[in-house]
Amino acid sequence: MTNEPTATTLTSHQVHTGRVFKTTQDRVKLPNGRETTFDVIRHPPSVILIPILDGKKIILVRQYRYAIDKWIWELPAGNVEPGETPDAAARRECAEETGQLPSSVKQVGTFFPIPGYCSEKMLFYLATQLCPTENFKLDEDEILTAHAFPLDEAKNMVARGSIIDMKTALGLTLV
Repeated sequence: MTNEPTATTLTSHQVHTGRVFKTTQDRVKLPNGRETTFDVIRHPPSVILIPILDGKKIILVRQYRYAIDKWIWELPAGNVEPGETPDAAARRECAEETGQLPSSVKQVGTFFPIPGYCSEKMLFYLATQLCPTENFKLDEDEILTAHAFPLDEAKNMVARGSIIDMKTALGLTLV
């Protein structure tokens, strides 16, 4: 299955460029020979942190999300910046969003959240051996607070509907 045919991009028109992503409208020739048009969100890779504190607790952040107009519990996460390695982004985002710098980061999964129309690749990292840091700098559009939960409680929050963020629900299955 590794040599399966893929689509050929015939034309690509940039529709929108924003701070976080851009959108394109692409005319493609599919592997079956048919031609069609796809609207695609082009998003940089992101890192999703699973920060384990003292081997027993997980740090979640409560963050306001404008798109759904809700405060929600999430795993800390952020984009990989241009020229930055995913490992470095994982360390940076963990420090920025939780105030904890991990001595160890280990990639534990890679997933595409909405592959039907978005190119974002989410890289999940287990972050351990956490030490408090002064590098607690949020982005200007972030409003969040960090809180440590027993791992079982965090998993129960998914079952009770207290965690509604899909990447967080998925990430909690990886520990």
